[in-house]
Order: sequence, then structure tokens, then C-alpha cells
Amino acid sequence: MDIITSSIVMLGSIALASGVVLYFVSKKFYVKEDAKISEVEKLLPGVNCGACGKAGCHDFAKACSKTDAEGFKQLYCTVGGNKVMQKVAEALGYRQEEKEETVAVLRCQGTCQNAPSKFEYTGLKSCRLVAQISTSQSECPYGCVRLGDCVSVCKFGALKIDKELGIPVVDENKCVSCGACVEICPKKLFEIRPKGKDGKRVYVACRNQQKGAIARKNCSAACIGCMKCTKINPEIKVENNLSYIPTSVDAETYGQELADNCPTGAIVYTGRKEKKHGA
Repeated sequence: MDIITSSIVMLGSIALASGVVLYFVSKKFYVKEDAKISEVEKLLPGVNCGACGKAGCHDFAKACSKTDAEGFKQLYCTVGGNKVMQKVAEALGYRQEEKEETVAVLRCQGTCQNAPSKFEYTGLKSCRLVAQISTSQSECPYGCVRLGDCVSVCKFGALKIDKELGIPVVDENKCVSCGACVEICPKKLFEIRPKGKDGKRVYVACRNQQKGAIARKNCSAACIGCMKCTKINPEIKVENNLSYIPTSVDAETYGQELADNCPTGAIVYTGRKEKKHGA
């Protein structure tokens, strides 16, 4: 028998012996998984997005099956939402409390119109890369880079770059609040907020912390820290020249007034009614 043939036989024997050993070891140490885990996993969307804080749907199903009723209240599948969690609760014999639906919002209005480009970028199409070496194309150090990293990581088709505006637009009918856009954006422009009653939300669509005159130089819709919003509702705070409206501020009650009194239009109210001419 030549050396090549003997080597093949030897390696084959080792592989066979290893396979037999692994087989018997796996049988000996096999731990039967709780059937509830498989049952729960079948109810989940199966996208393994990690928005629930677990490694994937299987890990989430395991967490649901291993916890008690109190611990179950802390678990939530953002993709499946209340409908899926209700089914999971029924399967495990728990009571599910409905949670308010949420959606991703873009806290920037650095559109091509509000923040015209001051240079043309021709390098790699990566917001994260550009953010390390430069500002946005409008030269706002806090503004949207407009290259769509957020679009590329959205598994649900809820984001697209509007060709006319130049910035991402969220389709709230498709958004599941997975948080992928929040994690990927180098400027931290996305925020997960409650959808609000009848879809009415109010928030400051700006992250610029520069002083008013400088901020407006790069974007006409920048927050200038004028404090007018804080006089309408004391819960609103202005820090580092930037206003922030907490979700505790009722949009239906204050949204219209806040949006109407913002001198730059930095405050967005999704239920806003345009003033009639001459009103």
C-alpha cells in the first residue's frame, strides 16, 4: 500500500472513529428542550432582528417560556406587536397587557431645500465612513449625511431616501420599531417614539447644538434654542441650544400650538392643520 492510500485510510478511520464518539456523546449529554419553547417560537415573526434585546427569536421564545408572569411583562416582540404577544401569552397561560405602538422618527429636516449641499461627495456611499472624516453635505455637523445606511439595514422596507428631499422617509405602516436605524445612524438622528393617538406626534426634528445663527446658516429648519416652546409647556427643556419634547407632552393638546409658534419649523406635529389664508 503506497503512502497516499495509507494516509487516506488513516484519515478516514480517524474521521469515522470521531463521528462515532461524537454520536454517543451527544446522546449521553442530550438535554430535551421544553416543548413550550418550540410552540412559542412558531408564533413569532422569525426575522431574528434582535429588537427584543435577545439574540434572536429562539432566544426570545426561551426567555418567554422560562420566566414567570411578572417577568413576562418585561418581554416584548416589537415586530409582532400586541397581536403576537397576545398569542404568546395565551400559549403560556399568562395575561398580556397591551402596549402603546411605537414608530421610528427622524429628528432632522436637513432636506435639499432646507439645507442645500455645499459640496458634492463622490466617495464610498457610507454614512458611517463620511461621519468619521467630514460633516453632512450641508456642513451641518449634526445633520443627515443622506447616504442611506439606515435604508440598507431596514429589513422591513420602512425606509427610503426621498429623491426630492434627499433624506430618509419613514413609512410608519411598515415600521416595526426594531431600532436598526437608531443603531446604524452615526448622527443618532432616529428615535423610537409612541405613534400617538390617531397618529398624532410632536417632536423636535433637529439635533443641532450650535448657537442659533450658526445653526440656521446650515439649515433653515434648525432649532435655535429660542425657548418659546418651554413657555407653552414647562416639561420641554432646552439644553445645549437644543429643545427636546418628551413623550409625556400630549401631542393632541399642545402639538398645534408648539408647531405654530416655532419660528424655524423645527417642531413637527403630525396632526398639524395648516392655517387658513387670512386667519
